[in-house]
Amino acid sequence: MSNSLRLPPWFKVRIRRGERFSYIESLLRDLSLHTVCEGAGCPNIWECWNRGTATFMILGDVCTRNCNFCGVTKGRGGGVDRDEALRVARAVKALGLRYVVITSVTRDDLEDGGAGIFALTVEGIRRLSPGCKVELLIPDFGGSEEALKRVVEACPDVLGHNLETVRRLYPLVRPMADYDRSLRLLREAKAMKGEMTVKSSLILGLGEGKEEVIETMMDIRETGCDILTLGQYLRPSRTHLPVRRFYSPGEFEELARMGLEMGFSHVEAGPKVRSSYQAETYCGGVDA
Repeated sequence: MSNSLRLPPWFKVRIRRGERFSYIESLLRDLSLHTVCEGAGCPNIWECWNRGTATFMILGDVCTRNCNFCGVTKGRGGGVDRDEALRVARAVKALGLRYVVITSVTRDDLEDGGAGIFALTVEGIRRLSPGCKVELLIPDFGGSEEALKRVVEACPDVLGHNLETVRRLYPLVRPMADYDRSLRLLREAKAMKGEMTVKSSLILGLGEGKEEVIETMMDIRETGCDILTLGQYLRPSRTHLPVRRFYSPGEFEELARMGLEMGFSHVEAGPKVRSSYQAETYCGGVDA
């Protein structure tokens, strides 16, 4: 992982291949499954896998979008593996998870954006692990309300969709995405199923100003979104956008306080926070 600025001391990561880490690695290989932990080069992989949990990434490992902050492989996508949903469910059962986060690459090449596979995955997990809570982190499905409805009707416990950055930086950071389209998805999801927890996330350090961050947090909260996560951007490689600044733990704490004042039920904020990081502790009531 390459950064334009020297990593501050609070980013020290303990690299340890424990028994649980090795088991997850073997399980994923045996079931031909992908995780965003690997695909996006998440710095928390050692901690999470050694804790016995992982964030599954469905619909393959090639994304049809060209976001300039993300380390996931870009390309034309591929076929749709309908058996993938059952294999994810089998992995969840094998790991004995009580809370799981499922995300995906963006598949603009598919008519429904992959919504049907998300729904099948939820259904498979409910069948094999009925006591496990499910969080879905979904793409924007090209703005399709029908695709969103298909996912909501699968009744995930938590539905997440990340804005990632402020409006001004969208053309640079997410050139194939749309700020207002993402806000609309959050609003529609909450309107479709009001009791469902809706969640979003921002990554900081791409060149945004504090007032822009606050404005974006307010935009997200106005959709009815319940939970917000805030984390530090880390450059996946030299071909990605550079880190413009590192936020201190104190700055994240301040933003978390402001988010709670805005009305979010929970704000998880910190340098190493990612959308799915320790989600089981504040979304599912499960001890880490």
